[in-house]
Amino acid sequence: FPMAATDPQVLALAAQITESREQDIPLLLLKLKGILSSPSLGCEESNKIKQDIYDYGLTQYCLLVLKRDHSQLRGAWATAAQLAEILSHCCVGLEVKEDPEEFYKKFLPSAIDSLLVLGKRLQARFIRAIKEKEKQDFLHWFQIVTDAICWLFGGHIQLAACVLQNDRFLQLLITDDVETAIIMMSVLHNILRINSSALLQIEEETLHSVLDELVYKLSSTTNPAVGSAATKLLLLVAKFCKQLVELLTARYKGLKGLLSKQWTGKGFDRELNQLLDLLYLEQSNGKGEMQKQHQAACIIQAAWRGFQTRKRLKKLPQAVITLQRSFRAKREQELQHLTKQKEDDALKLQMQLQRQRAMRLFHERQLALLEVVHASQVNKFMEEMEEKSALTIQRFWRGYRARRIFHQQKQSLKEYKAAIIIQRAACKFLEKRRRRRPLSPWKEPKGLTDEQRLALQQKVDDYIKLHPASQMSEERSKELHVQAQAKLAQFLLRSRLDQRAAQRREALLAQVNTDVELLMNAPGLAETTEKDLGAFMSRSIPVATKARQTHNTMLKYTRWPWWKKLGDEFMEDDVIPDDAINTELETLFIGGRK
Repeated sequence: FPMAATDPQVLALAAQITESREQDIPLLLLKLKGILSSPSLGCEESNKIKQDIYDYGLTQYCLLVLKRDHSQLRGAWATAAQLAEILSHCCVGLEVKEDPEEFYKKFLPSAIDSLLVLGKRLQARFIRAIKEKEKQDFLHWFQIVTDAICWLFGGHIQLAACVLQNDRFLQLLITDDVETAIIMMSVLHNILRINSSALLQIEEETLHSVLDELVYKLSSTTNPAVGSAATKLLLLVAKFCKQLVELLTARYKGLKGLLSKQWTGKGFDRELNQLLDLLYLEQSNGKGEMQKQHQAACIIQAAWRGFQTRKRLKKLPQAVITLQRSFRAKREQELQHLTKQKEDDALKLQMQLQRQRAMRLFHERQLALLEVVHASQVNKFMEEMEEKSALTIQRFWRGYRARRIFHQQKQSLKEYKAAIIIQRAACKFLEKRRRRRPLSPWKEPKGLTDEQRLALQQKVDDYIKLHPASQMSEERSKELHVQAQAKLAQFLLRSRLDQRAAQRREALLAQVNTDVELLMNAPGLAETTEKDLGAFMSRSIPVATKARQTHNTMLKYTRWPWWKKLGDEFMEDDVIPDDAINTELETLFIGGRK
């Protein structure tokens, strides 16, 4: 950092920018406008502040921010336009003593290029804007940027040729928009006014492109403002350099007729007459017919080149628009997909909650009905409920399966119907042909002769001899019957034990599900009462209910007549009949799922 006394505002701003985040730097750099426009500053003090700003790297910061994507800045294009104005004011009047080549050869051309890029982007958005407010804003910012460019090459005259030589300046000049075209022609007018020899310092191709565009604007538009600006530019070019007058008369043969026929009486006749006088004066020293033809060909070529260049430049925004449209469509499709997926998930969760709520209500209703129904009618009621449930499930399943099979066989049905139509048409056609033919007499089918009948009977006898029928003795049949009865008894015993174990597992699962539902439906700690606390701390009510129901079941079992217990000789002493167990389990099932 420099050792001389530094302006405290610049020093504080540099320290603040060093400690700030990257996205906050553009807004902090806008404070330079207030520092530079202070009314108490003299010429020397202003130059000293500009030197401090450059030494502390704030000017370089402005240039780096302008090279970024302007749409992502805070304040977007307005911030970028103000930074362009600040950058031009910081560079004008600045005399760099340390490493001046870096400043004049690299920094200033880079600043001009960044400002032209910003102007090109603002021009493109102004042309694409639809709302009037947006168009006015973009035009205002475009004017600020072009003023900054004029201010910059006004303070550094050597930059005039650099601006003309830049390809982006020609792209800004080649436009069909009236407002931006007038502004760019005013920039060119300022360049020629500051450095009249700038057109002679650029390449011949660039010079021809600039003149081609000015002549094209005169020939392609009827706007007086555009015509006045183009005429004044050509007059300025013709006054400053005689070589360019020769180029105008030689390259654009029909320019004088165009100016006199189309632009006379449009409000700028004084400049128009001066230009025509210069052109006619040069024509008095004209050359032969070959030169006239050559000039006509040059005018045609200039118009064609201008048309081709403009057509090529018009296609570039269209390609960008197409790419942006496809990107937005894809992004919108992804957002719709995500939204639909979230809605499906929410619907699934809602259906699951409704299903659980319906299951809980069903079990509560079932318990209430069991308390009302008499004990002797419980089994009958449960069988009716199971039968209705099974019928409902079967009905829905058959409907779903029939619909699925119908959708799968839809194409087959179409083919089948098409085949029926074709067969019907073929049968009608054959029936018509058959009716046209005469009927043949009926012939009785031929029967078997005696020799054929004897040969067939011989084959049957030979087959029976080769494949005799198998026979089993009576003792073997009885032995197989006894073995089958023993295996059947073992299977019934094992299945009875397995059934009891499965029923016990179902009872435990029902109890666990009931406890889980009670815990899930429990109120919060802030809403808990002593009644709810007692339901979770004591299980005396369910135990008492189970004991009472089990006791009633055992009493009922002991009072059965002897003929109902004839099938219990193979049962163990501690085994309870299936019906009793079922009754006990069904009365205990107060929640969950089986």
